[in-house]
Amino acid sequence: MKPFSYANPTRILFGEGQIAAIAKQIPESARVLVTYGGGSIKANGVYDQVMKALAGRAVAEFGGIEPNPRYETMLRAAETARAEKSGFILAVGGGSVIDGSKFLAAALKYEGPEPWDLVTGKAKIKGALPLGVVLTLPATGSESNCGAVITNQGQGAKLAFGHPALYPAFAVLDPETTRSLPPRQVANGVADAFVHVMEQYLTVPAGGMVQDAYAEALLRTLIAVGPKTLADPADKEARANLMWAANQALNGLIAVGVPQDWATHMIGHELTALYGVDHARSLTIVLPAMMRVRAAAKRAKLLQYAERVWDLRDGPEDARIGIAIERTEAFFRSLGLPVRLADAQLAPEAVPAVVANLKAHGMTALGEDRAVTPEVAEKVLAAAM
Repeated sequence: MKPFSYANPTRILFGEGQIAAIAKQIPESARVLVTYGGGSIKANGVYDQVMKALAGRAVAEFGGIEPNPRYETMLRAAETARAEKSGFILAVGGGSVIDGSKFLAAALKYEGPEPWDLVTGKAKIKGALPLGVVLTLPATGSESNCGAVITNQGQGAKLAFGHPALYPAFAVLDPETTRSLPPRQVANGVADAFVHVMEQYLTVPAGGMVQDAYAEALLRTLIAVGPKTLADPADKEARANLMWAANQALNGLIAVGVPQDWATHMIGHELTALYGVDHARSLTIVLPAMMRVRAAAKRAKLLQYAERVWDLRDGPEDARIGIAIERTEAFFRSLGLPVRLADAQLAPEAVPAVVANLKAHGMTALGEDRAVTPEVAEKVLAAAM
């Protein structure tokens, strides 16, 4: 295990009724911009709880942030924030709202002509407006990390970026806010969290015994509570454990001192950018194929995954690896998720288009060993047909 430092400054407020606590987390003098998505928070009571907690403050709103938040939308949000002289952003929603709000927080501190440069790396993030979160969709873990993903529709690009200034100051995780989520979003959230763990776990042995065991516990938890949450929205225990597992999947802890992959995500981002495939669904299409194509390089961890997550301890090693991949696919299918490009109504022509986009965005040496070249990505996508 390599040397590492770990610090996560986000304060977590977990449990029912915690939205009321945001009043003590935001300076009384701050002018607050509340950001949200399509407006479901106004139907499920979350909006009313937030506004009650912010009573007496100067509050403005910006709604309509899309799944896979768009750069163009967040530039309009920046116009609203400047007009309202907002000094604090409160993101109320899931990962897309949070990611878009992280970009917004950085853009409002940027003095250059093109904020997209903050995403591409042409310009450096030097600061950000303070940001808080009320989470309504457990999936991305964005509520307690400093990374984000945003889509530039005009360029057909979906890119990740990050900076320590983008850690939320606090995040409210009240499982009750998720009860009204439609099944598709619940399933997507389970899969998103699952693949986040796999990107940090399914690499090569690195002596990270705690990280491995923690990752395996998260995977087993998601396998157990994902179907329960879908089947019974009133199951408070399952819902709470899903929300906490999704948070822990990407708050940085299981990644410290060990290799990380993220090739599945980079390929998935291109499927989303080109064809509008839900982020989580792009991952469930790519991951099993990635596991098969990269089985030799990942053999040791695949065997560990088979044994510790799926209880496959007997029989030939290759057979155990194959069964573990099949069970991963079956788990995704049990949630109603695609595991082939054809499941998402994508034709073979998608393969060269995605590979071309990977090249255009410099994604030519992916994975923990930088071995996922465009040629390997093409094999992965062909295996996902």
